[in-house]
Amino acid sequence: MPHPFLSDEWLADARAIREKYAGQGAPIGHKVKMNQIITDTPFGDGDIELYMDTTSGEVRLEKGHLDDADVTVTTDYETARKIFVDQDPQAGMQAFMSGKIKVQGDMTKLMMMQQQPADANAAELAERIKSITE
Repeated sequence: MPHPFLSDEWLADARAIREKYAGQGAPIGHKVKMNQIITDTPFGDGDIELYMDTTSGEVRLEKGHLDDADVTVTTDYETARKIFVDQDPQAGMQAFMSGKIKVQGDMTKLMMMQQQPADANAAELAERIKSITE
């Protein structure tokens, strides 16, 4: 059943999907700890703080904040959805160039992560994540 992107239910279902695919794809080659601040969410208090940690070779996405993050990315809800759910790299680039994405910290790590080659499992995982999203 689909849930709003980044809602507690969506995060739980996305975690379960990632756990199902754990170890099946190519490990994440670039290690990064990234805090994300998503603004203008259509639910809750308006902003959501998340972190993504790939230091284990897998993507871990959870609510919260890392004290030792390499980089912090702030963007609005719609832009985040286009990047994470729709897997639209052009939307990310356009949002960055127009100032909708703000980056603090080691931008090099963020850029290296975007160069991670997709494999068949990553594409299937992305489709499963998309299928749970309203």
